[in-house]
Amino acid sequence: MADQQARPGEDKRPSEIPVIRWEEPPEGPVLILLDQTRLPSEEVELVCTDASALVEAIRSLAVRGAPVLGIAGAYGVALAAARGFDVDEAAEALESARPTAVNLSVGVHRALAAYRDALTATGDPTAAATAALAAAQALHREDAEASARMAAHGLALLDELMPGGGHRVLTHCNTGALVSGGEGTAFAVALAAHRVGRLRRLWVDETRPLLQGARLTAWEAARSGMAYTLLTDSAAGSLFAAGEVDAVLIGADRIAADGSVANKVGSYPLAVLARYHHVPFIVVAPVTTIDPDTPDGASIEVEQRPGFEVTEILTPQASAVGGGGGVPLAPLGTQAYNPAFDVTPPELVTAIVTEEGTVSPVTPEALAALCTRARATPAA
Repeated sequence: MADQQARPGEDKRPSEIPVIRWEEPPEGPVLILLDQTRLPSEEVELVCTDASALVEAIRSLAVRGAPVLGIAGAYGVALAAARGFDVDEAAEALESARPTAVNLSVGVHRALAAYRDALTATGDPTAAATAALAAAQALHREDAEASARMAAHGLALLDELMPGGGHRVLTHCNTGALVSGGEGTAFAVALAAHRVGRLRRLWVDETRPLLQGARLTAWEAARSGMAYTLLTDSAAGSLFAAGEVDAVLIGADRIAADGSVANKVGSYPLAVLARYHHVPFIVVAPVTTIDPDTPDGASIEVEQRPGFEVTEILTPQASAVGGGGGVPLAPLGTQAYNPAFDVTPPELVTAIVTEEGTVSPVTPEALAALCTRARATPAA
């Protein structure tokens, strides 16, 4: 199953993907995003001058992926503060932009707390804005460091489960540098395996309806010289049946206290397939994705997206929110069921890999201990 872009074992390190960055031109600070809705056909940047523009970018999936949403949320608070807008109002709008991804809320609250503490201590809005920005920049750095540690822990787990290398890994949605301050979560593990010559094949789910696997993961894999093959989501079962999958690696948008994992819709069927075929199902996510205030999977709010994402094929030039503009797939007026995420119960999860280590088996007690250990570890 060769493909022209596959160069197994090649240690190709492309230039850093400029997913999100803060700049301060003469006209005032801005947050600059790589517009992920335009990939892979073109690399276009969005310039956000206020929190409302960032909220729109989050809802349209111009910026997406749990860890980077946390970073974006923190920068959004800093942007509102620096520009003199109502910071509390901006924080509320940012936090509600995508309800399932807990990292967004974590990032917003972190920058907001820094802003309020500085404002209380100094009474100076400028000093408070500086504190909010420092909190966002610290979160950005920490996420990059967490990504590297997750990759190391994940690679160690793969080698433990499948000694000898030659890993054939199936992944869903996009979990690479596009979602992170570093090289990602689940994708970073596959990339680490590739760099040491132990990745035989990365199977990339197309990830319908918005094709984050086809548009984004395949793009990242090609840039890194990885051996990869794209498949439709519905073809995954045939791969398992043929014995072509050694492990499943996915990310997460929220992990409940009991270990239930909310991730891009289509993840739960993979977990069921993996269990039936005795294949490890591994979730890779930073500790900030674990939400101790959400007791179980039934308590996770699952975002419902517009029906036109299912009834139309959206081109990179078409708007991703508010009215379609793509090529019709279904008759006019067709109703569509379009949850952005599904929830995988903990009994189907082999392990959860974080920057603080691996939890396996996945139990409420083990997750709570991990979170306690993470809180006790000073930030780098």
